[in-house]
Amino acid sequence: MEDTAQTAARAAERDEVRSKARAAKAAAPVLATLPTPQKDAVLRHAADVLVDRAAEILEANAADIESGRAAGMTEALIDRLALDSARVEGIAGGLRQVASLSDPVGEILQGRTMDNGIRMRQVRVPLGVMGMVYEARPNVTVDAFGLALKSGNAALLRGSKSARVTNGKLVEILQDVVAEHGLPREVVQLLPCETHESVQDLITARGLVDVVIPRGSARLIDAVVQNATVPAIETGTGNCHFYIDAGADLDSAIQMLLNGKTRRTSVCNATETALIDAHLSTSDQLRVITALQDAGVTVHGDVDKLAALGARGVVAAEESDWADEYLSMDIAVDVVDGVGGAIAHIARWSTGHTEAIASRDAHALQRFADEVDAAAVMLNASTAFTDGEQYGMGAEIGISTQKLHARGPMALPELTSTKWILEGAGHVRP
Repeated sequence: MEDTAQTAARAAERDEVRSKARAAKAAAPVLATLPTPQKDAVLRHAADVLVDRAAEILEANAADIESGRAAGMTEALIDRLALDSARVEGIAGGLRQVASLSDPVGEILQGRTMDNGIRMRQVRVPLGVMGMVYEARPNVTVDAFGLALKSGNAALLRGSKSARVTNGKLVEILQDVVAEHGLPREVVQLLPCETHESVQDLITARGLVDVVIPRGSARLIDAVVQNATVPAIETGTGNCHFYIDAGADLDSAIQMLLNGKTRRTSVCNATETALIDAHLSTSDQLRVITALQDAGVTVHGDVDKLAALGARGVVAAEESDWADEYLSMDIAVDVVDGVGGAIAHIARWSTGHTEAIASRDAHALQRFADEVDAAAVMLNASTAFTDGEQYGMGAEIGISTQKLHARGPMALPELTSTKWILEGAGHVRP
């Protein structure tokens, strides 16, 4: 009897995903031709309503946090999940910023008149139906809606079970707003999240879903990219490095390192590895390590190598310390042989997200910029700046670490494709 019930529940879940995908497909043409002023009005109204209904959102979020703690969720993930009044204001501000940005839809990228008189132009058009698979962060729900709407796409959102109540409330509010503006509620929909199979239903809905974007852990991203039959845009994890060169202003370098590590540990642009130039004096190398520890950061590394500098309280590093995100007040530290050693270390362990250098040596800065392969390279700046809002894009859909179509923070232009329009006067080809 239990197997029969599970089979029925699974069939209902699959049918719900397909039904919502069909509804999104039907809503997409409405969005594709929506005038920019109307889109902007919807976004600004949605921002106002989110703030007005913040109490409802925070009540829903409190229920998710309570469930998460009861299930043993780590504090790093709780931080990703948690909302407060300031974060709700920030989410609303992201929608307002998107509303203020140029609409990419209809932008003419190039054009000319052919020798035979046919006029041709390449214009930006929406992708259609955009599927998002993401974990914990409820702000992604609103970011995805805003960017999808402004770029003329319908949004199918598959958030995590841990944020089910919060995401449900947010989508309810957003659907209420779009309906007030005469748009189908189906321009933004939340998919079931009770089982992992619903992800598979979304990422294999060819013909209904035009693109799927995963955002979350390496395991989630790999699962989507490897199993999707719908085109997928890979957003990578952030194993971000900060290299302190012998030519750096050490006080400034330490401040940038601490900012990247401690500002907010649960985000993908947080610094996870510090690389220290062996050509710095022993006392300066120790200063870097001590500054991290004094800030409450646990240092992982080669205990003997760092002890030789005078460091104490270092946790022995395993291979995973160099390869993975901590998303916590932990950092891996290694001493490398100059900028070349830093580049080699990064080439081996980087996820291609954000890599940074502190130096006053123009040659070292240029070599780092030229040879490091990442979506973003920071020269004398914290890794925390890899962010769509910081780039002036408004809310971002994710940080792409792939090299086709989009790389780095993905915002409005990256959520469009192009169409060639040729205008003749009865032309036939000989």
